[in-house]
Amino acid sequence: MRTDHPSVDTRWTAQDFADHSNVPRGTLSDYVRWESLLSKWNKRINLVAPKEVAAFWNRHAFDSYQLNQYLPETWDRLVDLGSGGGFPGLSLGIFAKARGSSEVHLVESVGKKTSFLKTVTRELGLPVTVHTERVEELAPLNADVITARAFAPLPKLFAYAAPHLKPDGILILPKGETADNEVKDARVDWNFNLEAFTSATDPSASILRITELRAKTGPTAKTGST
Repeated sequence: MRTDHPSVDTRWTAQDFADHSNVPRGTLSDYVRWESLLSKWNKRINLVAPKEVAAFWNRHAFDSYQLNQYLPETWDRLVDLGSGGGFPGLSLGIFAKARGSSEVHLVESVGKKTSFLKTVTRELGLPVTVHTERVEELAPLNADVITARAFAPLPKLFAYAAPHLKPDGILILPKGETADNEVKDARVDWNFNLEAFTSATDPSASILRITELRAKTGPTAKTGST
């Protein structure tokens, strides 16, 4: 995967995405079909801002695809919280399909959005399960990996994710310019190991890889915080 930093405003084509990701032709076809369905559905329901559809290949597809390199070598179940239009969850589902193993669960409370996610999953034949529920109301999903993009600040996100994460599980989280402050806030109530990587699509953004997530107890933790 190329790691130069194209502008977030660049309007890539499918070929640009293929050149940067080196995905095989069959995988590229899945992304092309996803983009087509997104363009069609976005005229009826608000999956992404209208101008964002034109930025699909860089802002959404490649931004999601880059997470593959931070996954562990072996994983059985990945859970994406607040999946919306499928970023990064559907991309990771496409990766799981190409990989020939593993399953992906998408959690999204808005029924219209989950209808879209289910349509893409069905038409692409992805190993994906879509949950039309609020994450805090779901039974534990026992995930090896949890992802989320633009879902919640880290302190609240950790509270949502922890019940669904295996003890040795990891979180892979795209974050923007507020990442450092969110990490500082999260350390008040949580212990965790952190690796931070510069995003391949925006040098001001980062990918956080969180391991050993544990809630603090005792006087160092804020009472009632999330």
